[in-house]
Amino acid sequence: MSKTVDVFCEIPCLTEQSQRFSGIALQKKWFKSADKRVIGQYLQKFIDYNASQFKFIGVQPFIIGSDQSTSLAFRSSSFIGSIPLRASDTGKQIGDFVVMPRFTGRDRFEDYIEILNLLGTEISPEVIDSLPLASGKNFRPPLYLEAVKFIAALEVLISKPWSKFDNVEKISSQPTGQINWNKYINNEYKIENRLKFPTRKNILSEFHSEYSVIRFVFDICKNELLSSNTPQRIKNIIRPRLNFIEEKLYLHKPTVTNNIPIRSSDSPAIKICKEHANKILNFNLVESTAWRVDFSDVFEKFVQHIFKEVAKETGGKLFANFKFQSKTSKHYSWELKHIEPDAIYQKDNFLVVIDAKYKSNLYNKFGNSEILKDDHRHDLHQIMAYSSFSKADLKYGFLCYPSEQLELKIIEYKNGINEVTNTVSIMGIPLKKEIINEAKRLLADKLNEIERRTLPH
Repeated sequence: MSKTVDVFCEIPCLTEQSQRFSGIALQKKWFKSADKRVIGQYLQKFIDYNASQFKFIGVQPFIIGSDQSTSLAFRSSSFIGSIPLRASDTGKQIGDFVVMPRFTGRDRFEDYIEILNLLGTEISPEVIDSLPLASGKNFRPPLYLEAVKFIAALEVLISKPWSKFDNVEKISSQPTGQINWNKYINNEYKIENRLKFPTRKNILSEFHSEYSVIRFVFDICKNELLSSNTPQRIKNIIRPRLNFIEEKLYLHKPTVTNNIPIRSSDSPAIKICKEHANKILNFNLVESTAWRVDFSDVFEKFVQHIFKEVAKETGGKLFANFKFQSKTSKHYSWELKHIEPDAIYQKDNFLVVIDAKYKSNLYNKFGNSEILKDDHRHDLHQIMAYSSFSKADLKYGFLCYPSEQLELKIIEYKNGINEVTNTVSIMGIPLKKEIINEAKRLLADKLNEIERRTLPH
C-alpha cells in the first residue's frame, strides 16, 4: 500500500478511483489473522470499523470482486488530511490513511501557501478526537504552515501601537507611591540612603513583557521559515517580510515562555496574534490526531479572485456569494431560505453567474462513473437555476472545475418552445498562482464576446 510502514494508503484528493488493493495482499500485510477464504467479509468489516473516520476525511471505500479476487479501492473528495485506522481482524490500530493535495510541486504545501498568501485569507485545519496518528508528525500540517499564519497576524499587530503599563521599581527621593519598606530598612542605616525610597510605579510603554514573549515566538518562526524544512519558494516570499518585522522589533528583547495568556481586554489583533503564537509554542506538544482541510473553500476563493480581477479590467462588477432570498409566508423545515452562487458578474444589464466546484470531473473527462454524471447533473441544474434570475433571453453561467490545464468549453441548451437559450461555460482552472494572468485574458475575451452577443442589433 505504501513505502512508509505507518501509512496504510496515500492518495491525492479528487481521486475518482484509486488503484485496486488486493484483499489477499491486505491480509498478508495488515489483517494477518483474517481468513483468506472470506477476505471480502473482513474488508467490509474494515470499512464499517473505520466508517466515521472515512466520512470525516471525505473518502469513500468500495469493494470490487468476490472470493479470492476481492479488492478494495477508494474515492477521495475535496478534503486533504490524515486519519488513523483499525484492523478488521483484531480491532487494533494499524497505519494511517493520508489524502494529499493534488499539486505537482516537490513540496505538497508550497502551492497551497502561495495561493493563501495571494488571497489574503487563512484556512485552518479541522481536527477531531481520535487515536494518535501512527505516522506521528510525518503527515500533519508542517510547522512552517503555522509560522506563516503567525507572521501575517504579527504584521497586523505591529502596524498599530501596543502599549501597556509595566510595574517597575525605581528609586525616588520622595516617600510616595508603593514603597518597598523592607528593602528601604535594609539600606537606610547608611546616611546617603536615607532619601532613597525603592518605589514601584506603572510605566506606559511599548517595551513590555508581552511584546518580549511575542518576539520570542517570532524568533522561533523565523528560524523555521528560513530552515531546510521550508520550500525555497516560500522562503523567497517570506524573507523580506521577516526582515521588515525584525527591524520593527529590534529593541524588543525576547523572553522565553511556553504559553501566552489571552486577556479579555486584548484587542482583536492582539488576541489573534497570541492564539497563533500559542499554536507555535504547543506545536510539538499536541498529539497528532485526525485532521483535514477543505480545498473546495480554497478553490472557491481562488475563482472569485480571478473573476474580480477581470471585472476591474472590463468595467464590470463582481458580487461574491450573493444571496437570492426566498419570500413566503411560512417556511417548511426542509426549505432553503436562500440560494447562493459563488459570484455574479454584472456589467450594465449583462449578467453572468459563476459557480466553483472542487470536483474531479475534468481529471476524468472520459470516465463512465455514474457518480461523476450525477455530480455534474446536480452542478448543471444548479448553475442553470442561478442563471434564471437574468432578465435576458440569452442566459449565461460559468461552471468552474479544477483541471491540469486552463481550458474552456461552451455548451448551449435551447428551449425550442420560446427560443430562450441557456449557455453554460465549463472552465477548467488549475489551482496555481502562475495561471492567473492567462486565465484573466481568456475570461476577458470570453466575457466581451458574450456581451457583444447580448447587445441589441
